[in-house]
Amino acid sequence: MDIDTDTLPAFARGCAVLGSGGGGTVAIASVAAMQALEDHGPVRVVQAGDLDPDLLVMPAGTAGSSAVMLERVTGTEEPVHLRDKVEQLYGTRVGALMASEIGGANGCMAVAWAARLGLPLVDADGMSRAFPGMNQTVMQLRGITPTPAVVCDERGRVLVIEHVTGSWLERLVRSSLEAFGGQVASTEYVLRGRQVATATALGSVSRAVHLGTELPAPLITGKIAEAVDGILVEGLGADQGRLVRLEAGSEFVAVLEDGRPLACVPDVIALIDTRTGEVVQVEQVRYGLRVSVVRLLCDPIWYTPEGLRLAGPEAFGLTGLHSPPPSPPGFPCRAGTGEAS
Repeated sequence: MDIDTDTLPAFARGCAVLGSGGGGTVAIASVAAMQALEDHGPVRVVQAGDLDPDLLVMPAGTAGSSAVMLERVTGTEEPVHLRDKVEQLYGTRVGALMASEIGGANGCMAVAWAARLGLPLVDADGMSRAFPGMNQTVMQLRGITPTPAVVCDERGRVLVIEHVTGSWLERLVRSSLEAFGGQVASTEYVLRGRQVATATALGSVSRAVHLGTELPAPLITGKIAEAVDGILVEGLGADQGRLVRLEAGSEFVAVLEDGRPLACVPDVIALIDTRTGEVVQVEQVRYGLRVSVVRLLCDPIWYTPEGLRLAGPEAFGLTGLHSPPPSPPGFPCRAGTGEAS
C-alpha cells in the first residue's frame, strides 16, 4: 500500500478519529503531508515482517501545544535534523520511519516526513491512538529504551537526551518546550527492524485509512447540552431521552450513562460532527453542536494490567471505572492488525 494524494484525506480523517479528541488537529499537518506528497511522490507503507532485522527504524512526531501548532508555521527540515542526529548517534543509516503516535497530527506528520526523507513508512506506531505522555507507548511496555532521544526545531537547534527513563524523558522534553517556542520535533524509542513486530502497535496506518471511510455505529447521536461544567450529550432521534456525560482532559477519556461507563480509556472515544462529518476535538466542543459519539478499541496490550497501569482510567485520575467488554458493534478493524473484521 502507498499513501498518496488520493489516499491522504481518508488517512488524515482516520488519524483525527484515533486522536480521541486530542493529538493536535490534522488540519495543518494534512496540508503539510499533501504538499510533501506532491513534491516527492507517494510514501510506501511497509509491514513489520518485511523489515530487515538490523534496519534502523526512527519513530518521529511532534510534542508541544496544539494551539502553538495552529499559530506557528514550522519549516520542512525538522525530519532531516532528526535523521542526521540519529544516524550520528547509532552509526548507521535510518532505513524506515514510523509514527510515534498515529492519532491526531503526528500521523499526518509522519507521512510528510517520510515523503521528504524518501523513506518507507512502517504500518505501525507507538500507541495505536493518541496519548498525552511520550512514555505512554507500546515500546515502553515492551522494555525498549527511550534514549538516546532527539528533539529539534526548524532552525536546526538540536537537543540529545540520554540515560533516562520514559517518565524522565517526558519531564525533560516538556521542560524544554518554552525554550523551543512551545513545539519540538522528536524521536525516541528508536528500534531495529526485528523489534517492530513485537514492540509496536501494528497495522495503525492501514487502520487509519480504513477508519477514514468507515466508522462503527455510534454509542449515541445527539447535541451538546453542556460544555462548560463538563460535557453532556443529549440524545436526538432514535436516542431521544438519553443523556451521556463525557470526561475529558487532553483527550476524551470516558463516556458515562446513568453512572455506567459506555467507554473508558484506553478505548478511543471520538466525536463526529453529524452536519459536516468532521472530527471534533476537545477544545472544539461547544453548546448546541450536533455530534455522534463513537467508541473504538485500542491495541490489545493497553487492556493488560501493565497497559492499564500506564494508560488506563487511573492514569487519568478516573477511579473505579473500567472499560466495558471489548466488543463495540461495527468495530471495523482488529486492534493491532489493521485488518477488517
